[in-house]
Amino acid sequence: MMHFDELEITLVRDISSIENEWRRLENREWNSLNQSIDWCRAWTSAHQSALLAVTGSVGSRILFLLPLEIAQGRFGRIARLPGGRFNNLNTGLFDEALVTPDANALRRFRANIMRSLRGVADLLVIDETPLRWKGISHPLSELASIENQNHSFQLTLLDTMEATLSQINARTRRKKYRVQVRRLEAIGGFDYIVATTPDEQHTLLERFFSQKGERLKAFGLPDVFAPAPTRDFLHRLLDTPAQGKDKSLSMHAIRLKGEHDGHIAAVTGLSRKGGHVLCQFSSIDDSIGAEASPGELLFWLAIERSIEDGATLFDFGIGDQPYKHSWCNQETVLHDMVLPISNKGSVLAGLYLAQTGIKTAIKRNHRLYALAQRWRSRRDGQD
Repeated sequence: MMHFDELEITLVRDISSIENEWRRLENREWNSLNQSIDWCRAWTSAHQSALLAVTGSVGSRILFLLPLEIAQGRFGRIARLPGGRFNNLNTGLFDEALVTPDANALRRFRANIMRSLRGVADLLVIDETPLRWKGISHPLSELASIENQNHSFQLTLLDTMEATLSQINARTRRKKYRVQVRRLEAIGGFDYIVATTPDEQHTLLERFFSQKGERLKAFGLPDVFAPAPTRDFLHRLLDTPAQGKDKSLSMHAIRLKGEHDGHIAAVTGLSRKGGHVLCQFSSIDDSIGAEASPGELLFWLAIERSIEDGATLFDFGIGDQPYKHSWCNQETVLHDMVLPISNKGSVLAGLYLAQTGIKTAIKRNHRLYALAQRWRSRRDGQD
């Protein structure tokens, strides 16, 4: 076993020099796919930012790795995890041999992290972090500063679809599924497709952008997928080679047959790492067959396929929507770690914590949240 006090903390700028160790750490099931090297490279390449990493090593072996990019804000520089709002779970990367630190070791570790970033950033933010994940406490849980305004939602996958549904509202789910299938069969039927070629993958992603943009505009909401770097990032993820069943992003859809042959009724993008399947996004086109709820049907089919492929967790990601509550038997509370590095950083930390508190209060008040969304939409030119 290794202890935090043994770690040599270093800021690494040449990522190629640690790629093999980075990929070794990725193989640990507990570590988040959002901190994989391919995920982080896709993000920083699309946003033309530098990819850095703070590492903790003993000799040539890296036992801790925190990917970072530096964002220049109005009041200072913020070191943050690549992926931004498109990350659903942030753990950092830890070797399983690393023992959870006691209070003194954690204090020294924090000081060493801050020292490594001095002159590079004013504030370090590690957000959307579970204090406990897959039955294991996060090694840095005592550094948590504030609860994140978002929770995430998961469904535990058992050996069969029937067993999985028994954890939630099984009878209602089965009835909805039969009705959804019957209604789509009545207008010609459908295929559940999993894109296998690059052309299919990228075409479905573009269809998602179109569907999502139109639907958000109809509701007067801002389109977070509209910026070109965001779209470039997701296209880059599609081009990342699969590692066995693991994939940074894969596209799934419901395609109608018969009179409406070829119409894409619903799209979702899924990531997988080990037994963890994560729904990154989804969209529907309600111009045809809306009464069949094709988006809900697509979730059923994707979950069923995940079970058949041996997955153990289907993650609907962050954000509190009613459909997630209806599908999920697990809610994960996330926290943010906010570590000032300079005097400017202390000011930034105060602003960050205040802003997060305000966001939490707004999200818990449905009327205020609706007003905030409409304001964002007008600000971003969506109305």
